[in-house]
Amino acid sequence: MSHVPPFQRFLDAQAGDVLRFLIASVGRHDADDAFQETFLSALRAYPRLRPDSDLRGWVLTIAHRKALDVHRARARHPIPIAEPEPERPPGAPGEGRAAGIEGDHWERVRALPARQRAVLTLRYAGDLSYAQIATVLGSSEDAARRAAADGLKTLRKELSHVAAPA
Repeated sequence: MSHVPPFQRFLDAQAGDVLRFLIASVGRHDADDAFQETFLSALRAYPRLRPDSDLRGWVLTIAHRKALDVHRARARHPIPIAEPEPERPPGAPGEGRAAGIEGDHWERVRALPARQRAVLTLRYAGDLSYAQIATVLGSSEDAARRAAADGLKTLRKELSHVAAPA
């Protein structure tokens, strides 16, 4: 019979995956707080886990919910930013870098609709299978695959427009 490991061992084993998922999902700025909230929630619920629980899927489900909380909070409050960068006319030098060609593609993922964003971050940052994603999101495996395909199609379309020569 398997058993649930001590919480510190669980935290050590899952911390890297959870942090990567949260950075991809909410960005570096909010990832640390979401990480702490994730593991505080996990600590509270940990004593009630069954020995045969999928610990990785369970903690990524919590992280996904904390990421949703961050996105909801952003929708309610404006985010302070530094001075805005000057707008460049289309085709101006340096446009590729400013548009994210060499930068953070996760910014584009974070701009996707919630379901597509969740599926892509769980798949590529969390390295979950579509069956596991379906469990985390409470949907079917086919729905998870469809959301991933739709999200990737949107990203490819955006990147092809940005990368197309003028």
